[in-house]
Amino acid sequence: MSTGLLASDVGVDADSRFVDVGEVTLHVVDAGPETGEPVVLLHGFPECWYGWHEYVEPLAEAGYRVLVPDQRGYNASEKPTDVGAYHVDSLAGDVTGLLDALGVDDAHLVGHDWGAYVAWWVGLHAPDRLRTLSILNVPHPTAFRRALTRDPRQMLRSWYVLFFQLPYLPERLARTGNWRVLTDLFERSSRPGTFDEADLDRYRTAWAVEGAYRSMLNWYRAIVRANSRPRTTRVETPTLVLWGANDDFLLESLADESVRFCESGRLVTLDDATHWLHHEFPDRILNELTDQFELGP
Repeated sequence: MSTGLLASDVGVDADSRFVDVGEVTLHVVDAGPETGEPVVLLHGFPECWYGWHEYVEPLAEAGYRVLVPDQRGYNASEKPTDVGAYHVDSLAGDVTGLLDALGVDDAHLVGHDWGAYVAWWVGLHAPDRLRTLSILNVPHPTAFRRALTRDPRQMLRSWYVLFFQLPYLPERLARTGNWRVLTDLFERSSRPGTFDEADLDRYRTAWAVEGAYRSMLNWYRAIVRANSRPRTTRVETPTLVLWGANDDFLLESLADESVRFCESGRLVTLDDATHWLHHEFPDRILNELTDQFELGP
């Protein structure tokens, strides 16, 4: 049984540390000068901290303090067994808890996929902890809720969320054929060659950690059961929305709708990118992010 994927396993010049953030202990990849402006990078499903591995060293070399956690339930982080432990309030609390544990007042927060949903939630409920907010291919929670209840096209694209509500079967199916369902997901929904076999092997290591895949699915189970709504809809923090236009899972129109909820929002659409835009165009995304960071205090 795998014990998880650490920074040293893939040659990333960073430390793997375990940080008590309050409710759970998270594995965090930490790089760059402690005095640098903090940048927190949040991964989505079905990734782990490794989803941002190409960004750690460039950002650290640019002088940023880079913090890349495995979110709760993923890879080497703690994995509560109760579905309720994955309520979005708790997931957002892990981010502010990480900042508290490391003595960081505020940070540039970046999220992709589920990590973007958590980032939106932090932006809506703890704006004082953010310098800037950067979102990759997940809509604002209110825009997403509206699409899931009013737009049959988005309902169809989100069919897998209902499948994940089933007990046991999704976990068992995912492991067949050496995690073939998940590796096929990456390969079918990305530009050709985006994920090589080394990448897939590293994700297999993370998925094989005892309890990890069940916990990853519990994020989906928790959000359906809780039916949570943010306490406010307006995002005050300077916000960048980066969107791959060829996303198999989310309608492009959601990007425009999301920016409308931002007091100071900016949308950058990559016409040739998919849901996995940060893997497909890392140089472009890195430049957009660092430009956004300059808008912070």
